[in-house]
Amino acid sequence: MQKQKGQIGVSTENIFPIIKKYLYSDHEIFLRELISNAVDATQKLKTLVSVGDFKGEMGDLNIQVKINEKKKTLSVIDRGVGMSAEEIDKFINQIAFSSANEFLEKYKNDANAIIGHFGMGFYSSFMVSKKVEIITKSYKEEATPVKWTCDGSPEFTIEEVKKEDRGTEIILHIDDDNKQFVDKKEIENLLKKYCRYLPIPIIFGKETEWKDGKEVDTEKDNIINETSPLWSRKPADLKDEDYKKFYQDLYPISEEPLFHIHLNVDYPFNLTGILYFPKIKNNIEVQKNKIQLYCNQVYVTDSVEGIVPEFLTLLHGVIDSPDIPLNVSRSYLQSDNNVKKISNHITKKVADRLEEIFKNDRKNYESKWDDLKLFIEYGMLTEDKFNERAMKFVLLKNTDNKYFTLDEYRDLMKSNQTDKDGNLIYLYGTNKEEQYGFIEAAKNKGYDVLLLDGHFDMHFVNHLEQKLEKIRCVRVDSAVPEKLIAKEEFQELKLTADQRENLISIFNSQMPELNKAHFIVTFEALSENDFPVMITQHEFMRRMKDMSALGGGMMSFYGELPDNYNLVVNGNHQHIVRIVEEVEKELGDKLSSIRSRIASLESRVKELEAAKKDKKEEEIPYSEKEELEDTNKKIEEQKSKKEEILKKFASEEKHVSQLIDLALLSNNMLKGEALNRFVKRSIELI
Repeated sequence: MQKQKGQIGVSTENIFPIIKKYLYSDHEIFLRELISNAVDATQKLKTLVSVGDFKGEMGDLNIQVKINEKKKTLSVIDRGVGMSAEEIDKFINQIAFSSANEFLEKYKNDANAIIGHFGMGFYSSFMVSKKVEIITKSYKEEATPVKWTCDGSPEFTIEEVKKEDRGTEIILHIDDDNKQFVDKKEIENLLKKYCRYLPIPIIFGKETEWKDGKEVDTEKDNIINETSPLWSRKPADLKDEDYKKFYQDLYPISEEPLFHIHLNVDYPFNLTGILYFPKIKNNIEVQKNKIQLYCNQVYVTDSVEGIVPEFLTLLHGVIDSPDIPLNVSRSYLQSDNNVKKISNHITKKVADRLEEIFKNDRKNYESKWDDLKLFIEYGMLTEDKFNERAMKFVLLKNTDNKYFTLDEYRDLMKSNQTDKDGNLIYLYGTNKEEQYGFIEAAKNKGYDVLLLDGHFDMHFVNHLEQKLEKIRCVRVDSAVPEKLIAKEEFQELKLTADQRENLISIFNSQMPELNKAHFIVTFEALSENDFPVMITQHEFMRRMKDMSALGGGMMSFYGELPDNYNLVVNGNHQHIVRIVEEVEKELGDKLSSIRSRIASLESRVKELEAAKKDKKEEEIPYSEKEELEDTNKKIEEQKSKKEEILKKFASEEKHVSQLIDLALLSNNMLKGEALNRFVKRSIELI
């Protein structure tokens, strides 16, 4: 055979600039493609031997990767089936690439969609090479070895050469822009990333050892991959230590996982893998992209969104399936039936495993709940099928560190925590330390308090209220203890309307100005043993603000609103009664006189307003208009005078500020200069 020249059969004018243009950002995956082809060629030879179509000796089937830094070449060598000149023409020269431009435009941002599509895996080598050579010999008897050469244009040459052994050697002449691909460390890192678990041994140089203070090569081949990774083996042949060691190999600096799931399915789709439950921290974004996706032991990606449900991306480990179409867009993945089946199967296996541990070893399950909770709640919030299963094994934890299933908690609480409308009230705190006073007050009334301090708990509270009938979740600091669960019984408030009005002015005058916080003074008829003053926040608004802090988006509107608090005054407490008595003693006559004056003025306003009734504006005498305006002005003056008198009293009566600061302190809202003033005042009052 003489040297031949020809043009690669491709329906676009020049495929190589397009390859470089669209695939440059992912150019390192050329090595994965070439070695995958070498593995395929080797596996084909094994198949031919097994069915008796190849009678020769298989011999050494290892794949070799070699670099020559001086010549700037990288070679991939296999002893697989090889190719004849006709096969090179079929598989290399004739790229079945109709409508190439349209395809490339559609998937230009998805390198995986282009590489491997229409036989382009080999051509990814031109992303990094100025010239590529293929030296190959078919396994068939009397086969003639040939050499194919192309310099990155559509033109190629093919000629006969000498080659004793079957198989294929691909030699890349690396271009100047990609000289890192003849660096030993760079190639070793890429081989470990993409080829770490390939089923055929990959040899790259020799193993090294330290000798005389430096690293030197030994005689032993450096095999960079584990040909029988853990997920490809039978679970019955493995021990817990094997799974833990594999996890440490995958994630060297991670804590030991909670437990694992070994996937092994061969019908109606092929799926193997090992998934681990890591110890999940609250910053869940850091935990994503930890599942490695393989296709027949070839590493593909660690971005598995669309292949597994969103909440399962928090897991770590490996999934391997030849049935996932890798070289297509994500939107296609999400609509692919095989992918949906695989996704559903993984969800089921995860739920099965969690339920199994819960049923068989509840004590162990409870001990790991704080780490599992984030994962399970995320799954329940985002995946309906998982939610149905998880309702059996999701746990509620109370402030005494006791755990309950949803059914257990409902049965336990319904006798004491059902309100007058038949709703079962789940009381909860979000911070055991900061809400200690409110939690203790609720417990003193015989109530149980859940601890919901997790990343998704505010969303989970809403979820429970939607999924469980006649359930309401109420935070312990959203109301005074008597009002947390509305019962029929109530106490009588001893304060008169005038006394309440005076107290509103007194407490308002001494409230500190806090950023984006607004306080409304309210009164409750509580026990004399309850706190004299408390601060509560409405359940709905605070929950919306908490959720906006987590989710943003449409919820961000609530985050911009000021915080509205109730300053709840216990009208039956001795300290409040004493303040009322002091007001009466010191200011009784003055306030009585002002109230009488205001009452007289308001009476005259009513008379003037009655005289205006049914009259047109021009029919009302100017004198009456003037008197009405003047009377209203006098009322405001009297009210202001009253406010000033009460403000002066409040500023001199240190117990008012002390009671307010105690309420702020119990809510962790007293800081800086205000806290310092409180300490000094406390010393003075002792």
